[in-house]
Parts: sequence; structure tokens; C-alpha cells
Amino acid sequence: MKRQARGGGPVAIGASSAQVGERTDTITEREWHQQRLSRRLGRADLRAVPEARRELRELLRHWGRPGRSEIAELLTSELVTNALVHTDREAVLTAVVSDGGLRVEVRDFVARGPLPRTPDTGEDTNGRGLVLVESLADSWGVRPHGVGKSVWFELGADAA
Repeated sequence: MKRQARGGGPVAIGASSAQVGERTDTITEREWHQQRLSRRLGRADLRAVPEARRELRELLRHWGRPGRSEIAELLTSELVTNALVHTDREAVLTAVVSDGGLRVEVRDFVARGPLPRTPDTGEDTNGRGLVLVESLADSWGVRPHGVGKSVWFELGADAA
């Protein structure tokens, strides 16, 4: 199924074989292995953060052990926020559910890599995003592109 996301480009949710306008509430085993979310995030549009969480929650409603989708939402929020705040450019969010688990990737168009920082102990929340990703994700990293980079994380569905 394809639909237009508010404030962004087209969004694909569900199996890649679905037709435009088609709604399927039943997911076959074959389709489950193809579940993906792709969303263009507008330049510095922080409204995209809760929208991305909501769309990811929908994608993951039948995925993983209890608590895994909440961790995925939190980490996705951190990556989306970092891309929009620290680059002041557009970004692209991609989430893919497969047999191996979940992979979320946020691509931006600035070559400068993320700088993990030690967060202050005060009430300021700045500097905690990548610390959370590093501590909660099964794996994560940065992949350079010709223009920009992707910051990604992976979670297994069955990890504790």
C-alpha cells in the first residue's frame, strides 16, 4: 500500500506486492518477510519525529518480544531527531523487518559524521541520542554515501 505522508513524500508500508489504494489487514508469512517503511523527512521538520514513531509502531505491531518495538521507536526517534537537527537538511527513514530482525536507517545529505558525546548530568537531554543507540541496539553504525551518510541500527525480534 502506498500513501502520501503529511509533510513528506510517499510512504510505503507493508508488502511490496500491494497495489496503490489496496488495504490488507492480514499478513501472509511471505509478506511478513517483506515489511518495510520508507519516509522522506522534510528539512528540519521535527513534526516528522512523532509521525515516524507512529508509522514504525504500525509496521511493528506484530513483531518481536514485548518491549522490542518500544526500543525500536525510541532509537528511531533519536536517529530522526539527530538527522533533522544536526544537518538542517532533508533525510530519509527506512525500516525493514526481515527474518534477521529489524534494521532502521536514517540517511541524510551531509558528509559530516555523527559525534557521540558524553551527556551532561544536568537536566539537558542533548547528547544522549547516540548513547542510547549504542547501549540498546544489537548493532549500529554509520555508512557513508556519495553525498551524505546513513546512521543505522539493528534489533533482533527475540533479544531480551
